[in-house]
Amino acid sequence: MADVKKHDTPMVDDLKSGPWPSFADDIEQKGLNGKQACLDLLGQLELSYKHKETHWKHGGIVGVFGYGGGVIGRYSDSPEQFPAIAHFHTVRVNQPASKFYTSAFLRKLCEIWDHRGSGMTNFHGSTGDMVLLGTTTDQLEPIFFDLTHQMGADLGGSGSNLRTPSCCVGKARCEWACIDTQDICYNLTMTYQDELHRPAFPYKFKFKVSGCPNDCVAAIARSDCAIIGTWRDDIRIDQEAVKAYVGGELKPNAGAHSDRDWGPFDIQKEVIDLCPANCMWMEDGELKIDNRECTRCMHCINVMPEALRPGTDTGATILVGAKAPILEGAQLATLAIPFIKLNKDDDYENLKDFVDKCWDWWMEEGKNRERFGELIQRQSLQEFIRRAELKPIPQMVKEPRSNPYVFWSEDEVPGGWKRDVKEFRARHAA
Repeated sequence: MADVKKHDTPMVDDLKSGPWPSFADDIEQKGLNGKQACLDLLGQLELSYKHKETHWKHGGIVGVFGYGGGVIGRYSDSPEQFPAIAHFHTVRVNQPASKFYTSAFLRKLCEIWDHRGSGMTNFHGSTGDMVLLGTTTDQLEPIFFDLTHQMGADLGGSGSNLRTPSCCVGKARCEWACIDTQDICYNLTMTYQDELHRPAFPYKFKFKVSGCPNDCVAAIARSDCAIIGTWRDDIRIDQEAVKAYVGGELKPNAGAHSDRDWGPFDIQKEVIDLCPANCMWMEDGELKIDNRECTRCMHCINVMPEALRPGTDTGATILVGAKAPILEGAQLATLAIPFIKLNKDDDYENLKDFVDKCWDWWMEEGKNRERFGELIQRQSLQEFIRRAELKPIPQMVKEPRSNPYVFWSEDEVPGGWKRDVKEFRARHAA
């Protein structure tokens, strides 16, 4: 055993007794191999369990020169008891698009972190960053130098700024991807570097990019701006493959759960009846789809992937305002743009133009620590539509209007109405 001090931690040790692997085991093993910070971390956790309150101090601003984000300051309120975690800062590292790594990259990152920090990592945080857990203030600049100069990596986002954009695997491996998620994610990251590293927003802002409506990065639930690949023409149908599914020659769901006998495939029960838009039916042995009613839920494509494919006129749906429960509770994203073409050739200018309008409004009207979706909730969807210069459509409506009073802005009232209103006001003023 290395020259380290292990604390008495009966409550933490109890976490090791369950049937599943425990973080307590992993941290202790790292500590016994020479990382006193890991053992002090478990000691302080035991104290928190005993006192039923955290022993991390609130706040503490720390970072690297020229950056306002990327490092989360953390200090123990019991440094005499646990000196190795008196400073225990977290470093966020910008992940590559779709999280593709080489083993050499990961090995080098671990070497740097073993040398400069606790050796503990979190792959991946909810934002997507590589998270390096626990280092001291004096090591921050050397870590930043090593990341940028040796590895070509950069810090991720933290604080009231743009958080590190993230995306699904996209066209690299997924046949359903309707957009190049990796290029969009990289482009947004490079375009908005200043917003990523120098916090100036009311609160955090997240981009997440999903290649198709399956939304494998859960953008619709977790991002202030969700970019989800879709199509606007017809679903492509291979009728011979449909017959093969019906006849049992092809297994539904790409053979998932093939270890269980679900009985013969029933296209009516398992596909048609489950269509949320009721836009599918069988006719003369062929599958028919009323594509004007299709909501792009992907269920039929997922069940019969060899028979059905997305259309070829592809683009993205843009939704805004999703977040986890902080002030106003959890929110799913609201539809903003049902279909937009995303072209690499014009540098996605139409998307960025929309983002800039949203940010201009948010920066002007947003309160401190108010997410973009909360601003929409507070000032109304109508105001968001006006400020983003969007055309209102029924799909934006979350629920029927509950307020019986409708207020018109002056520029929305035809000229004759304006005259009548002025005359009415003049009469009553007299």
